[in-house]
Amino acid sequence: MQRPTLDAVAARAGVSKSTVSRVINGVSTVAPRIREAVLDAVGELGYVPNAAARNLVTRRTDAVALVVSDPPKGLVSDDPLFAAVVRTASRALEAAGKQVVLMLAGSDESRERVERYVVAGHVDGVMLVSLHGADPLPYMLARKRVPMVSFGRSSAAVPYVENDNEGGAGLAVRHLLGLGRRRVATITGPMDLIASQERLAGYNGAVREAGCRSMMALGDFTRISGAEAMDQLLQDDPQLDAVFAANDLMAIGALHVLRKHGRRVPDDVAVVGFDDIEAAQYTAPPLTTVRSPMDAQALATVELLLDLFEEGAQESVVMPCDLVIRESA
Repeated sequence: MQRPTLDAVAARAGVSKSTVSRVINGVSTVAPRIREAVLDAVGELGYVPNAAARNLVTRRTDAVALVVSDPPKGLVSDDPLFAAVVRTASRALEAAGKQVVLMLAGSDESRERVERYVVAGHVDGVMLVSLHGADPLPYMLARKRVPMVSFGRSSAAVPYVENDNEGGAGLAVRHLLGLGRRRVATITGPMDLIASQERLAGYNGAVREAGCRSMMALGDFTRISGAEAMDQLLQDDPQLDAVFAANDLMAIGALHVLRKHGRRVPDDVAVVGFDDIEAAQYTAPPLTTVRSPMDAQALATVELLLDLFEEGAQESVVMPCDLVIRESA
């Protein structure tokens, strides 16, 4: 049997081919009676629209680039949260009928390749993940007027969905202060990440309110950097009694070093992390941490992009965080 054509649908419905095309492409100006006749004809004949031809008319590919900016130390591959974010976003986009193109953009060459691919019209828009403050890609794509959203705040003027990093960090540090700790240190994330800057601001604000001294060591969101930073903090102030790590992986590294130095957690040093990854439940002792709803954030970012396609400019979204209290603090 031959595949039903647009002409056949038009003849069955008693309308023109252009009317059938407008109904199939969702144009709202078609009268309800005519729309119903066309849809009945489509159902009776089993007509399936030609996607390539429809895309020529609508100028849509029904594809989205999920662009992950992987930093030099491989944070994305090491952090279980990023795998969850990519998986959640991909499933949500596919459920919305979008083909997902996963692209890595961790070097100048790969960023230029992403720009060429996107600007050539192979995708309808871009969802950016793991942006660093100096990342030029958002600016490169914004100049080309590419529809784009960011998972996490960008320094470029891009709609984003972000957790309340500053508020969550403040929540963690005030919890430590409420336990009577007064020598509270922090292990930061990489300072070219806006999330790290915000979590440090939350720490600084809370210790300043309490009249306590700030103590800081730099990390890069990996376990080993958390361990190295904890060693440094113990050398700087052997009497410190609490640590807020800007993510759970660094907090796990800190726990290891404290145990190596014979410091009891939480008796001698209380520890709080950020993110609430699955491993936080199984550390010794289980880790008190700030829960940032990464799955919900990924879904909200997808919704932001889909709304951008349909309605144009969108407002950014900041999602609240909760403190999960376990045995480490």
